[in-house]
Amino acid sequence: MRALYLTHPQVRIDAAVPVPLWGLSAMGRSRAEAFVARGAVPEGAMVFSSRETKALELAEIIASAAGTPVLADHLMGENDRSATGFLPPALFEETADRFFAHPQQSIDGWERAIDAQARIVSTIRTALAAVPPGTPVIFCGHGAVGTLLKCRIGSRRISREEDQGRIGGPGGGNGFLFDLAARQLLTDWTPMEDIEAIWFR
Repeated sequence: MRALYLTHPQVRIDAAVPVPLWGLSAMGRSRAEAFVARGAVPEGAMVFSSRETKALELAEIIASAAGTPVLADHLMGENDRSATGFLPPALFEETADRFFAHPQQSIDGWERAIDAQARIVSTIRTALAAVPPGTPVIFCGHGAVGTLLKCRIGSRRISREEDQGRIGGPGGGNGFLFDLAARQLLTDWTPMEDIEAIWFR
């Protein structure tokens, strides 16, 4: 079964607000609205989402176009970084580099990459088991766990070189098409502006 994993686009960064509560920025919302306005969302698609605000806001825009409800699950959330909370951009990038480089270690208290990978793969598999045959599926989530999912499906080692920031467009809002049962990665990270409804056929 083909499914699209799509990350949220740009967010409103606020050091005073817990990261899971950050919402889409004006640019992020505009990109999401343009995505559905192009007819990229198949009618009747099942839309699954992380419970984090930025992913939910993306999912709500997509589900409205599909004419279906959002099915949210906290297990689809980003890797748990609550041990450090907000980090300035340069420090965050350095910590994320170590997160991917040492997947069996907890980096500064973060959830281990191998644990986040097992969680997202299991959650996606459970969600897909509930989807009727032939139904388009879109998952709205996050960059790090999306990369970990992509690595497992594509039989690639965990590496930041597989991250959307290295392959897709800037600012998030990238997706890849996959078939979990067949363990096939059908595309790599692709900007949402280049994703079409034909991907699901």
